[in-house]
Amino acid sequence: MLSLTLAISLLMSVPGYAPPARGILNQKAPSWAVDQWLQLPEGRKALDVDDFEGKVVYLYCFQSWCPGCHSHGFPTLQKVIREFEDDDDVAIVAIHTTFEGFSQNGARQAKEVARRYDLDIPVGQSGTRAQRSRLMANYRTGGTPWTIIIDKQGIVRYNDFHISPEGAIEVIGRLK
Repeated sequence: MLSLTLAISLLMSVPGYAPPARGILNQKAPSWAVDQWLQLPEGRKALDVDDFEGKVVYLYCFQSWCPGCHSHGFPTLQKVIREFEDDDDVAIVAIHTTFEGFSQNGARQAKEVARRYDLDIPVGQSGTRAQRSRLMANYRTGGTPWTIIIDKQGIVRYNDFHISPEGAIEVIGRLK
């Protein structure tokens, strides 16, 4: 039996093979398709990308058990929140994008993480054992922590793994 590494190496050596691209940079931002929300603005039952037309959107995707989310992603998120908390041109949203460890990455854990980091922003839950995260599929994310920045016209301008706080603040500033 071939090892996974050897199998991947063999596949990569096939002429014309290209691994699937991650992200949807410079494309129209599709629906988040999130079914469960916490901490929504008063009177709201759900949110989606179209609700933020005319704003720059910083969308942070995480899993509660993801070490990189806690060591890098949440500190970046907190700095971005502090930088833009009073800026009406910027919206910040976090979504718990579960693709594994379903018993440890559910809506309850998302709520605990929001409380742990004192997040006063909308937090969504996307993905269950029965339903793959549609946000992850729509944005072709590669895991967590994953950051998506959408411009005022609804075009994805950043869609990749972790971004530094300074990088996120710079991108958002340019897009404002």
